Amino acid sequence: MEVKIGVQHAPREIVLESGQSAEDVERAVADALDGASKLLSLTDDKGRKVLVPADRIAYVEIGEPTVRRVGFGAL
Repeated sequence: MEVKIGVQHAPREIVLESGQSAEDVERAVADALDGASKLLSLTDDKGRKVLVPADRIAYVEIGEPTVRRVGFGAL
């Protein structure tokens, strides 16, 4: 699942591929924005943890799971 996070006062967005479901990501964002947690914490496909201060989140875009295609097409 591709997740894009816009951070206030940052020129680039954070993009990560996460194994979490869309519902899990949405729940984590809602908890961070509700004040239940001061950080948005997500884990990417490689096990790295991404932490974003909740008060700096500009937007979160939750995309569809990506399928990587490898190979050559016939002409």
